[in-house]
Amino acid sequence: MDHARNPFPPGDPDRHAIWNMLVARDIDAFVAADWSMVAGDFVRDGFLGLHAMRSDRPDGWRIAFPTVEAYREEWLRQARETAATAFAEPLREAIFRATTLRDIDVAGAAAVARKKFDGTIRRADGGTDMLLWQTLYFCRRERGRWRISGFVGYLPNPMGGARGA
Repeated sequence: MDHARNPFPPGDPDRHAIWNMLVARDIDAFVAADWSMVAGDFVRDGFLGLHAMRSDRPDGWRIAFPTVEAYREEWLRQARETAATAFAEPLREAIFRATTLRDIDVAGAAAVARKKFDGTIRRADGGTDMLLWQTLYFCRRERGRWRISGFVGYLPNPMGGARGA
């Protein structure tokens, strides 16, 4: 199975573009620790990112990213930390293998996408990094291009149900 292959055909242009933005471009930029590859994917006005603290209880969720710049700093911190880690397998392929984005609701110029992580990456030191969370992305089409207007990230995966993406 080619995990890096967009599951949405070009004949479904909205979902195809959203998957490319949230999966392919994000993974490639993260592995390269290069924010410039995704900088144009965000709505600046009104952006809001919540950190769910891996809890399915909204009472505990916090505004961790009140601006795109705040999110950029955390994204870069994580990307640099990951880049400094020696892995026993190709990082890009491992992240694609752990990532699933099948559910995208589109209504006009608005969309909600459910990106899930469920997998491990083998480290060179014999340990593993576990990827097990999900993010609910809010997207808007602006000037003919899909962009991220906000998200609720670091939600548990699964949320109150059976394990799996």
